[in-house]
Amino acid sequence: MSNTINLTLKVWRQSKDEEGRFETYQANDVDTDASFLEMLDVVNEELTIKGVEPIAFEHDCREGICGCCGTLVDGKTHGSHERTTLCQLHMRKFKDGETLAIEPFRAHPFKVLKDLIVDRSGLDAIITAGGYVSVKTGNAPEASTTPIKKADAEAAMDAAECIGCGACVAACPNGSAMLFTAAKVSQYALLPQGHPERTERVKNMVNMMDALGFGNCSNEYECAVACPKGIDVKNIARLNREFIKANLKKA
Repeated sequence: MSNTINLTLKVWRQSKDEEGRFETYQANDVDTDASFLEMLDVVNEELTIKGVEPIAFEHDCREGICGCCGTLVDGKTHGSHERTTLCQLHMRKFKDGETLAIEPFRAHPFKVLKDLIVDRSGLDAIITAGGYVSVKTGNAPEASTTPIKKADAEAAMDAAECIGCGACVAACPNGSAMLFTAAKVSQYALLPQGHPERTERVKNMVNMMDALGFGNCSNEYECAVACPKGIDVKNIARLNREFIKANLKKA
């Protein structure tokens, strides 16, 4: 049998290019088995009935894999429960009578579009700059014909878990996208399929990251703590090595 709790929500409301502010709402009789986003759905239903514009927030799969639901809860990305996206965060993690501050990700490259929705298209631009394999190989060969070390395959799969939510950027005091970019670079650098474009990939992605105004890594490790998929900071070291090698080849 599920329980219910009552919460006070201080929600950031803002339209694009306008000054934002916190608005206070009550969330009463919230089912503790509900997810955080389901709680916002209930609040929005009540606001709609009252003739108040509902809170805008981004969501898609609600299964922890799309990376859309990024929001700060009390200043922490996704509520900062270990390896949990906001859509997978259940209300039983909160206490009855709590006051929660809910606001969009805060980072220079992430402009607020509306309320809790930010423009994360910069991450897409980094992917477009090189986060793919475009080599024409004809029909795909049998997987077993390309030997790959187990450790490399597992490391590549771990890096590929990145869902591009942007939590690493929001958690970093420099607004750096190094962990995100490193995960995408590592995914291909570890596998033979990614080797033909290896040099240009890392240079193009890092240059795009810098051009978009993302900050530099200063080894704070906040990105790894905030990452809902547990992407390891060792990938940043691999990114740095790949970038140095790529530029040495040019010389």
